[in-house]
Amino acid sequence: MGKGIVYMLIAAFAFAWMNLLAKYLDDFHPLQVVFFRAFGTFIFIFPYMLIKKVPVIGKHVLWLSLRGVLSFVSLALFFKVVQDIPLGSAVALRYTAPIFSVIFAYFFLKEVVKLGQWISLIISIAGAFIMKGVDFRIDSTSFILIMFSSLLVGGVFAIVRYLGSREHFLTIINYFMVFSIVGSLFFIQYWRMPIGQEWWWVSIIGVLGLIGQVFLTRAFQLADTSTVAPIKYMELVYALLFGFFLFDESYTLWPIVGMTLVVLGMLLNVWIKRKG
Repeated sequence: MGKGIVYMLIAAFAFAWMNLLAKYLDDFHPLQVVFFRAFGTFIFIFPYMLIKKVPVIGKHVLWLSLRGVLSFVSLALFFKVVQDIPLGSAVALRYTAPIFSVIFAYFFLKEVVKLGQWISLIISIAGAFIMKGVDFRIDSTSFILIMFSSLLVGGVFAIVRYLGSREHFLTIINYFMVFSIVGSLFFIQYWRMPIGQEWWWVSIIGVLGLIGQVFLTRAFQLADTSTVAPIKYMELVYALLFGFFLFDESYTLWPIVGMTLVVLGMLLNVWIKRKG
């Protein structure tokens, strides 16, 4: 097994545990969870950037800032929804983000999108609406919020693709951390002080985010996107297992069918792009 695949498996595992902790901390305000996730990563990345003389500001401040804002709002919405609906459902619905990424890339980056890719996106959207229609634990508000979160992630993907060869990847990540920290502080009046073991959980959530980010980046550096991107969907498998064993979450046939369509649509999209 190549290093790229191993690194992606580690990244998916780390992100799955981060999502698990976000759900476990359901009596914390979602923006407080966002703060600890961002701050726990920032305190490691920022000193490293200074030591290695990685640009902190960057050359494309407007696009970097927009990436930071979109990522912050998307993560806040995701953590909110994770606290309200089954973990596996939230993760699966957020995996519709590549749909919006393709759309943004088509209209704003002028990338060519094949007919097969449009079909794959329709399959994923159908899966998302099947999940909403048959799983009554997914209320309308949560569905709208998670789909809007996915829309924003799609925008982030397009911006990162545009900035990829123009800015250092740590500069791009750092904007996400800074905007998330500052944005979260506007909601500090709704926070509460962690007690006892909760300090461990809120600290670990940031470390897990860092591990996931680092190994995700390394995976894409060591292997083709078409090889490692599908491995990211192991995060959904982990989420389903965590939800079942730790939160007593179970699913009937049709929600599983919906999740499967979401994933199959995205994998089909990757396969079509790989064929070139």
